[in-house]
Formats: sequence, structure tokens, C-alpha cells
Amino acid sequence: MKTVLITGASTGFGLKTAERFLAEGWDVVATMRDRSASTLPASDRLRVLRLDVTDPGSISASIAEAGTVDVLVNNAGIGWLNAVEGTPMEMMRHIFETNTFAVVAMMQAVLPAMRERRSGVIVNVSSSVTLKPLPLLSIYSASKAAVNALTQSAALELAEFGIRVAAVLPGAAPSTSFGQSARAKIAANGGFPEAYADFTQRTLAGMQEAAGGPVTTPEEVADAVFRAATDPACPTILAAGADAVTLFEGR
Repeated sequence: MKTVLITGASTGFGLKTAERFLAEGWDVVATMRDRSASTLPASDRLRVLRLDVTDPGSISASIAEAGTVDVLVNNAGIGWLNAVEGTPMEMMRHIFETNTFAVVAMMQAVLPAMRERRSGVIVNVSSSVTLKPLPLLSIYSASKAAVNALTQSAALELAEFGIRVAAVLPGAAPSTSFGQSARAKIAANGGFPEAYADFTQRTLAGMQEAAGGPVTTPEEVADAVFRAATDPACPTILAAGADAVTLFEGR
């Protein structure tokens, strides 16, 4: 039986991805910062572990407890919505630490064993905002664009060892906690710059209006992640959701 380790599995994409792999008969290691936040149903094929992807000690402990990891799904991440000028450098570092550097750290943690076995798959969850520039998402987009580039280059260097690497790019997903958590972080970090007040109001109104259009569901992301993990013919960059697919095909 194969084992998948999923980061950020308490809600949204990570939760549905864990449920999908369980439904397919996999052993699942669902990781999250707070184990009590798990809503996954009890199963003898499920282990819920505490993992802070920005803490090297936490990563080492989780990987050791997980044992053999056949598939790593790097899903954990944080949202941010603000202008470049309104983003404190400390927050920018935190975003990249969580969305980008943590992906590298998790990859480095599982790669020695995968390389020794000459098998394994790593799936990095990115975002469709890397396909279409959007205002107020510049820092978040940059952190995810780095994940795309990392994925594509790593796929080339790891193919020799029988390891596949792919990135899944979800489209707009208002049903997830992204917007809520992003707004909370903005409020805690000084809000939007006053000079951008009118622009921000127009932009947020436009985003609200667009939310009534095509969206990506967590189930669609879970399907894409499962395909990336199990289909050797899967492309290195895989869009999830009709809106993301449209962007990807229109590049």
C-alpha cells in the first residue's frame, strides 16, 4: 500500500485531497499545525500529524514519524492581498517562507529516501494567479510563481532518479479560507495604503463581482492532485478548474 503525505490538510484543498486519497485506498498522512483542527473521519489508513512547514525540527519529526512517503503533496500556504507598497518586508518574508521556502524544505526532507528507492512523486499546489497578473496579489503571485519554476526545474533534475514532480494550479476558489485569512493578516499589518484607497475599493468590488463566475472547487483540486500523483503521463504543470484551464490554454 502506498503512502501520501499532505501538508495543510485541515481545510480546503488539503482536506479534500486527503479524502480523495483515502477513498482510493491509500494510506494518508494528513499534516497540519493544529491536529485538533482535523475533520477527517477516523480510519486505520489515516494518521494525523502536527507539522509546521516553517519549522525544520517539526519537518524532521513529521517525516520520521510518517515513515516511507511515496507521494508528497505540498499544499500548505498562506494568502495575502495588498499592494507591493503596503506589504511590510517582514510579512513578505513570512509569505515566501511559507509558500516557497517550505516547499523546498519538504522536498529536501523526502528526496534522499525517494532517490534511494528510485521512485516517488512530489506535487506542489500553486495558483492560477501565476498565469494572469492580478492587482493586490503581487507578493502572493511571486511566491507561487517561484514554486512553478522550482517544480519545472526539479522535474528535469529528478527524472533521472525515477522521481516525478508536478505543480497543480487551482483557479479562483472563494469557498476556501484564502480571502478570510488574507484580510485578517492585512488588518494585523496596517491595512491598505491610504494612497491606494480608491484603487483598492474598485479592485475588491471587481473581485467580488467576478466571484459569481466560474470557480474551482476543492474537489477539482483534489482530482488534479490525484492525477498528478498517479498518472506518469501527467504534464508538469496541471491546471485545476475550468477557469484555470481556460487561462492555461490561453497563454
